[in-house]
Amino acid sequence: MKSKPKFATKAIKSVENHFEGSEPVSTPIYLSSTYKRKNDGSYTNDFVYSRGDNPNRSIVENSIAQLENAKYAFAFSSGMAAISAVLQSLKAGDHIILPDDIYYAIKKLMEQVFKRWDLTYTLVDMRNIKTVENALKPATSLIWIESPSNPQLKISDIKAISNLAHKNNALCCVDNTWATPVFQNPLELGADIVMHSSTKYFGGHSDVVGGAIVLNNENLAETIKSIQLLNGAVPSPFDCWLIARGIQTLHLRITKQAENAYNLAKYLENHPKIEKVLYPGLESHPQHLLAKEQQKNGYGAMLSVLVKGNLEESFKVSTKLEYFTSATSLGGVESLVEHRKSVEGPDSKTPDNLLRISVGIEHIEDLIADWKQALNNE
Repeated sequence: MKSKPKFATKAIKSVENHFEGSEPVSTPIYLSSTYKRKNDGSYTNDFVYSRGDNPNRSIVENSIAQLENAKYAFAFSSGMAAISAVLQSLKAGDHIILPDDIYYAIKKLMEQVFKRWDLTYTLVDMRNIKTVENALKPATSLIWIESPSNPQLKISDIKAISNLAHKNNALCCVDNTWATPVFQNPLELGADIVMHSSTKYFGGHSDVVGGAIVLNNENLAETIKSIQLLNGAVPSPFDCWLIARGIQTLHLRITKQAENAYNLAKYLENHPKIEKVLYPGLESHPQHLLAKEQQKNGYGAMLSVLVKGNLEESFKVSTKLEYFTSATSLGGVESLVEHRKSVEGPDSKTPDNLLRISVGIEHIEDLIADWKQALNNE
């Protein structure tokens, strides 16, 4: 009997080509938009039209499902398309509970699109289970968790919130983009749905945009698949090929990135010009013990810092960094820094002096030296 492969092995083997008639070591890109029908009316591997499915998407969906230890995964053209699919699975009049520091584009999505669907929401601090419980309404159908949250790295108790959702006939969805399945598996903690922006760590090279929904419930999977097919917000074969290629090095990359993030966080925590470091791997983090319990294999490669000073002063620090590119997004091999408040706008709850940091795979001594010079030359 074959032993169950470890994550690093699974990430390599799960994206291999498994279609009959060819045996390439590197999976090719299947660019065809349509597929030939046989004389008996059937299709080889059930591929009909590339919006419905194609070899590259099948491979990446199967891989992501395996990595999250799930039955089903569905790939989308962006993380926002994946989020929209979950919201479209709800019915008019439903109520959603969201984190108070949720990714800002989701709030815009609710206000500018799903408000017309009569979907309502309540923002709560999900670190406090009582606050979540008090926000429940008869119409609550979904509790959405970001853990760690973006950009303040708050940690929510996934198991407790999932149990609370189920007691009230609601679903629990977890955005697992920042933790990745390398460090955290929300379905095993009781969540019903996992969302990923595969743009980030799955892709890993800042050259592809994508999203994914992962789940075990067959009925809900049929609903998501129908939305995926009919809305058509699907990734191209080339996008899927890039994501599959990225998955092969996911474990290697994020393990190194998390190691760098921890060491950088430790350095910045003791710097006199840094007010606070937000990183769940630090013992100073308010939910460090919960993060240690949920994220059993590591704390991720994202951190945020509060620079001593105002908005302009903190933004200035970001411009002095040389090895951290000032850009949005995260999860690539290169280190990025972003002043979030100036991106999110005046209605953002993000502190004026917060810089969000996506740590890459550069040498840690160079990354620390870069922050040292940027802060000392402020």
